[in-house]
Amino acid sequence: MGRRPYADREEAGRVLAEQLAGYAGRADVVVLGLPRGGVPVAARVASVLRAPLDVLVVRKLGLPGRAELAMGAVAGAGSDVELVRNEQVLAELEVSPDVFDEVRRREVTELLRRETAFREGRDRAPVRGWAVLMVDDGLATGSTMRAAVAAVRRQQPARLVLAVPVGAREACETLRAEVDELVCAWTPDSFVAVGQAYRDFHQVSDGQVRSALAACS
Repeated sequence: MGRRPYADREEAGRVLAEQLAGYAGRADVVVLGLPRGGVPVAARVASVLRAPLDVLVVRKLGLPGRAELAMGAVAGAGSDVELVRNEQVLAELEVSPDVFDEVRRREVTELLRRETAFREGRDRAPVRGWAVLMVDDGLATGSTMRAAVAAVRRQQPARLVLAVPVGAREACETLRAEVDELVCAWTPDSFVAVGQAYRDFHQVSDGQVRSALAACS
């Protein structure tokens, strides 16, 4: 892969924070982590940059029976939910509107449940007019990230930065056109999955997400 893997998400966050050093100490910066795996990375970034931390919940709309295939995605956007449709998948597989709407309703319900559970009564961080650093633990296809970007754009940030410790080259180039700045610390020549960039890539629990948010509040 050309370099050694990150020890864990915390180390990945430290490396990413070095590349975002220009945002350190500014009063107009907020860090948004994508749960669950992106939150430990974002927490380290927020700590180093001395910036507030919040979550941006995104849910993939998986095709029934083929959950790995995204028909689209939904993401939290202020008091609303932003929807991104994968028109190519919908057309090629002739997905009926009823099937799509059923999956959308289910995932929106889960998105709102997770937001409530993660924040534990805390308000969403301000976005309008702020420099927003969106952080995940990696970027593979970028399908759900597009919904996240659209959700944040809707809230009119002054600047939107997408930052990941590792990403597929093609996905990074695609997303680069949709944000003001993209920081990808590592684009392996042979990208298989985000987990290949970490020695420790254990699943992050809801409790760990809540603890990270509480520590940065």
